[in-house]
Amino acid sequence: MITKMSTDELTQRILQKEELFILDVRNQSDFEDWKIEGEKLTYKNIPYFELLEGVDGLVTELPSDKDILVVCAKEGSSVMVAEMLVEKDVDVFYLEGGMKAWSEHLEPIKLGDLSGKGELYQFVRIGKGCLSYMIISDGEAAIIDSTRMIDKYMKFTEEKEVKIIHAIDTHLHADHISGGRKLAEQTSGSYWLPPRDAEEVTFQYERLEDGSQLTVGSSTIDIKAIYTPGHTIGSTSLIIDDMYLLTGDILFIDSIGRPDLAGKAESWSDNLRDSLYNKYKELSGELIVLPAHFMIMEELNEDGTVAKKLAKLYAENHGLNMDEEAFTRSVTKNLPPQPNAYQQIRETNIGKINPDIEKQREMEIGPNRCAIR
Repeated sequence: MITKMSTDELTQRILQKEELFILDVRNQSDFEDWKIEGEKLTYKNIPYFELLEGVDGLVTELPSDKDILVVCAKEGSSVMVAEMLVEKDVDVFYLEGGMKAWSEHLEPIKLGDLSGKGELYQFVRIGKGCLSYMIISDGEAAIIDSTRMIDKYMKFTEEKEVKIIHAIDTHLHADHISGGRKLAEQTSGSYWLPPRDAEEVTFQYERLEDGSQLTVGSSTIDIKAIYTPGHTIGSTSLIIDDMYLLTGDILFIDSIGRPDLAGKAESWSDNLRDSLYNKYKELSGELIVLPAHFMIMEELNEDGTVAKKLAKLYAENHGLNMDEEAFTRSVTKNLPPQPNAYQQIRETNIGKINPDIEKQREMEIGPNRCAIR
């Protein structure tokens, strides 16, 4: 029997650590660059074109004690391979929408309660490693580091019966297209962006600067901005309700941000070190760090969230425990590949170009590469 599996079902299986065998029929280079990750997943990669003449040899290599999920880029090839396997009496699933749909899935998870009756949610883009946030209080909402899939946030706010009043980006993103400006336009809210990252933007925005203080709801959930350059020259962290520290792409759970996406690795490395080793050191170690990305599935907690106390990161994160020479070498030499289409993504986020939705999807395909590990 052939059955489609939605990205939502796949996400739940991964978060619940269920065993699953993935037959990925994309080209080997695409598979090696980016694949579905999970603690209990096992894989086999055979390009679709190698199976055109039949799957007889493949059948003997598939497990009989695990569910099998066939995956391709857009869905079509995986359906054809699944049908061939079913003809050989092998029951399989195929991933609805393929890897393009997997790249776009957002999983909202509640992080905790805030002052009054406020709430904080983390939206986990599990296939891409992006993290965005929603603060809710007294009928109002603020969204931070939104993805371009704004319908997901809009639907969530409708269910919660709240109105978006702020859309905030901690920096100018280069690995994914921001939905912040569109969210603000569609909700008549305010779009906030650090001005030092916005020198080339073609639209109006509110200036997110050091000391900026925003509120959400009459119960007053405070959002305090701290200028923490390094990943970009405008990177700005946010303290939420004196409980959470949103670090953007400066600090991750198991790594730190890279300073080279604007070609400024040498000149920005000192900014990055000052933000991580001085400005964050002045903050309470009890603040819970909430980054804008995760790199590996091991960074997820048992409930699927990505969060850890700042003091814990200073004890465990290698990027926070290097002398100055080692730090500079780490953030300027032997850097990982840059994100796919990152220049086009930056141009989209400043309003210089306006690619159609299919082009945007293509630009974002692949893993995020904002970290130095």
